[in-house]
Amino acid sequence: RAKVISAMGEFQAAEKMADAAKVLSTYPVAVQLRFFQTLREVAAESPSRLVFPVPIDLVKPLLGKSAK
Repeated sequence: RAKVISAMGEFQAAEKMADAAKVLSTYPVAVQLRFFQTLREVAAESPSRLVFPVPIDLVKPLLGKSAK
């Protein structure tokens, strides 16, 4: 019975992840918003220094202007 309950939970989680993927593919900016929300949550938990990757899409316009 415990294995069945666990499998049902996994199935429901997979369905929710598939739904989230559909939403994120419809609204690409949602990925960036979720990224920033996650950073905020991590920063709130730990007052130490936080290093995070910057998406190249945000840096490309700046790189193009400096080369000119």
